[in-house]
Amino acid sequence: MIGRPKPRVHWVSPLPRAQTDIAHYTRRILPELAAATDLVLWTDAKDWDRALYDFAPVRHLDPDRITPRDFALANRPGQGPGPGPEAVFVNMGNSWPFHAGFLRMIQRIPSVIVLHDMAIQEMCFDAMERDLFPRDIYEANMARWHGAAGQAAVRDVFEGRRSAGDLTQEYPGFELTLTRAVSVLTHTPVAQKAVEATGTVPTYLRPLPYRPSAAVPSYIRSRVGGLRLVQFGYTGPNRRLQNVLEALSPLKDDIDFQLDIFGMPWDMDLIRRCRDELGLRHHVHLHGFVDEDVLDAALSRAHLAFNLRNPTMGEASGSQMRIWNAGVPAVVTDLGWYADLPPETVFKIDPGQETQALQDLIRRLDAEPALGREVAAAGRARLEAVHAPLAYAQAVAEVAERFRGDAAASLRRLA
Repeated sequence: MIGRPKPRVHWVSPLPRAQTDIAHYTRRILPELAAATDLVLWTDAKDWDRALYDFAPVRHLDPDRITPRDFALANRPGQGPGPGPEAVFVNMGNSWPFHAGFLRMIQRIPSVIVLHDMAIQEMCFDAMERDLFPRDIYEANMARWHGAAGQAAVRDVFEGRRSAGDLTQEYPGFELTLTRAVSVLTHTPVAQKAVEATGTVPTYLRPLPYRPSAAVPSYIRSRVGGLRLVQFGYTGPNRRLQNVLEALSPLKDDIDFQLDIFGMPWDMDLIRRCRDELGLRHHVHLHGFVDEDVLDAALSRAHLAFNLRNPTMGEASGSQMRIWNAGVPAVVTDLGWYADLPPETVFKIDPGQETQALQDLIRRLDAEPALGREVAAAGRARLEAVHAPLAYAQAVAEVAERFRGDAAASLRRLA
């Protein structure tokens, strides 16, 4: 008996070697995604890791010219669409180098939006500043979703009376991804509820996937050289790095510690100057971007990872998946997605008492190393139980199966 054809999924995303966690997330789920669907990978980057071809064909797209027919005929020149359901999934984050083109494309291409970040206002303004997103389309969207108040807020930003970051708190911007959305796949209840509140599209929820390492990490860390602290990733002001440095400074004469910072802060000169003015030059090391094996080795030695977010708009954290995988206890801000995490899996701090809470935590870890080991083990267990790539890939296939029905419902809604 011939089985039902798998849905064809056109997966539009940053791909490795792009320096964004969404590229890494796509790579992590490829074996299961390729097994569950008839998969084609698409990117607007000029280059990508050729090892991706082990899982699926990779196609380059021009976000301003590609049409639904181009997707349908991919790999089938002259043959027409395939026999099974067909769906375009577009991964949307908040970094203009990787997502500005996708944001333009989804203004006209019906798609399933994989919503990684709700707060995209700063990306929109960065893109408009570089002529990578049309201002008239942006303003029309803000008027559509937020009326006169939204238009006035936008004028304030354009005329320098407020910042795009300030605008984000009132108008996060995810609505700009819904113009032609067929449905939305979210990773957090916060994001799902926000999209559902618009009353526009079906919304699906699935925890952010991450493939655990085959070997379970050791939760016991050497204390030679003092506490090893780490922060990594794509670090904007909301990651609280300056505040971490300010909290650490008074501890430097009482506790032996070293903080390793991997990745690129939004303003490296500012962070370096802050470090030096706080007397932390010998305690804090700025490494920039490093190979993944270097980062993983540093995590394997770490006693605590900083993964703070304030403000946060409810996004899930790929960084937290990596931290759990490495068996490191993490400290997070008790907001958004992090607020819903089981209390035994992370150290949560009140954003209103950030400095004191960080100092108290580091003193506790210095005195009671077993506290960190217990949290690290609970975090790793949650990663294995909740964030499996197989369940995520199956969810993508199910959303793809519903694409035609969801699209028809969207057309009726817009009629």
